[in-house]
Amino acid sequence: MIDLYTWTTPNGRKVSILLEELGVEYRVIPVDISKGEQHEPDFLKVSPNNRIPGIVDHDNGMHLMESGAIMLYLGEKYDQFQLAEPERWRMIEWLMWQMGGVGPMFGQVHHFVKYNPGKSAYAEERYSTEASRLYKVLNTRLEHRDFVVGEGRGTYTIADISIFPWAARHDWQEIDLNDFPNVRDWYVRIAQRPATQRGYHVPKFATEIPMP
Repeated sequence: MIDLYTWTTPNGRKVSILLEELGVEYRVIPVDISKGEQHEPDFLKVSPNNRIPGIVDHDNGMHLMESGAIMLYLGEKYDQFQLAEPERWRMIEWLMWQMGGVGPMFGQVHHFVKYNPGKSAYAEERYSTEASRLYKVLNTRLEHRDFVVGEGRGTYTIADISIFPWAARHDWQEIDLNDFPNVRDWYVRIAQRPATQRGYHVPKFATEIPMP
């Protein structure tokens, strides 16, 4: 049994989508970050960094914070949505691209463009330009590919699952996915998966999955 501490954010959703894809039993423990519940002592035992998501694996007592580490752990534990070497390293490469680029940069767009428009024209332009660049990188990578890594047209892995919930906020980023047709097609392909549709609404329904 996996306990998932989460909220309706991209980092939270990528873990719930993976758990739904895996089809394993898990219990959802909502952590309402709008109410500061991420600072509660019980949650800090799981995630000392005060950030969702976090998991506790009752099979072995393992607890983990940081969504990238959780994705790797669950993928390896259940031996699904992984690739064998050397493509495994390509999967990790694109997972790190999401963790180090997409997450932080898109998060800054959300902060300045969606929640604080007009506070800093410089910040809005800087982070919006970088977001557009990252979409271009992904669009190039997806040329003639269904998924970001794997031989041939690619294989659906934790790399795709990790990127998708951030792209699902393209409207927050004022990005038109039609400007990035390879990303658009990849996005729709993943959005239509039943596990994506279930996992996206954990721990509660917030909005429908935005479609281009």
